[in-house]
Amino acid sequence: MGCASCSSFRTSRSSLLLPWIPSSRISFPAQLRIPKSGRLNLVKYNLVVRKAFEFDENVSLNGFPTTPNKVFMQEAIGAEYGEGFETFRPDGPLKVDVEFLNNRLQEGFLQRIRYAMKPDEAYGLVFSWDNVVADTRALKLNAWKQLAYELGKEIPENGDVQRLMVCAGADHVLKKFLLLDESESEIERLKFRFSRLYYRNLLELKEPMEGLKEWLDAVSTSRIPCAVVSSLDRRYIVEALREMDLKKYFQAIVTEEDGMESIAHRFLSAAVKLDRKPSKCVVFEDDPRGVTAAHNCTMMAVALIGAHPAYDLVQADLAVAGFNELSVINLRRLFANKGSAFMDLQKQIVEKSPPKRKLTTDTIF
Repeated sequence: MGCASCSSFRTSRSSLLLPWIPSSRISFPAQLRIPKSGRLNLVKYNLVVRKAFEFDENVSLNGFPTTPNKVFMQEAIGAEYGEGFETFRPDGPLKVDVEFLNNRLQEGFLQRIRYAMKPDEAYGLVFSWDNVVADTRALKLNAWKQLAYELGKEIPENGDVQRLMVCAGADHVLKKFLLLDESESEIERLKFRFSRLYYRNLLELKEPMEGLKEWLDAVSTSRIPCAVVSSLDRRYIVEALREMDLKKYFQAIVTEEDGMESIAHRFLSAAVKLDRKPSKCVVFEDDPRGVTAAHNCTMMAVALIGAHPAYDLVQADLAVAGFNELSVINLRRLFANKGSAFMDLQKQIVEKSPPKRKLTTDTIF
């Protein structure tokens, strides 16, 4: 997910950089789609870009076709006023929003009995791909270093500059940090090249975020279903999950092919695929925008401190430095109480017992 106001980029992440070489119950369809006009516009845009800048349709990376897609795009938060998205059924379009899903995904009688005996199974966990499942900051920085080498440039070693490069858009990085004053066609070509380098690094990724695999083992033992959401191409995400030996933990994957237009819509799509009410889902995010999107969907939000400092994540229901700090009991506590401060330590107030009533002659019979 795009960094809107990234800060405190930790240079210790540099050790994680890859070595680089210069050069249901609701009758939804299998995939939830945005209106056809939006998809057609996206296809038309890609065709125009390819025609204008002479991108080869047959160019592939390890058998996967590469297209410049949402590596640089900052998605809308979504569902600010309960807006949903549309999906299509044989009888016409169906509006899917937060209230609709919370009502339609109610547990049946037998499920309520099962969840009463095994309450953890009632939850659904939604993991953002960027900086939650994979350290995409390191991947992006490594891709920029490779591109800079190809252009005969050098990336500044300053940690603040590198943090800005990871968070900023591609046009800004190319013009400001790599000092390129090129034509629009050349800028688009370099963006396309950056996308290829980024995806190549993604396919070589072997290790997930620290502590994630152990956490997924714990929730898998408790039979809690999990989903991963991303704006990238499904084939790359699936292959990267296989390389990191994580695919077995995720029962649902939401990617670019699902056609969701905002962060919140991806979370709602994940809830549908997990067959869990949004109000019973927990989102794991590292960005304040993702935390807001989760709350707009009536989901709980657990924030990972790293790309953003703790004070930027105060709206999250729980903020942790890493997955090693979590246990399944934390999920139960998230749903055990209501209110913004229920996780805070509270003083227990012991009320004094009322004074005993004295017997008088009026009360003696």
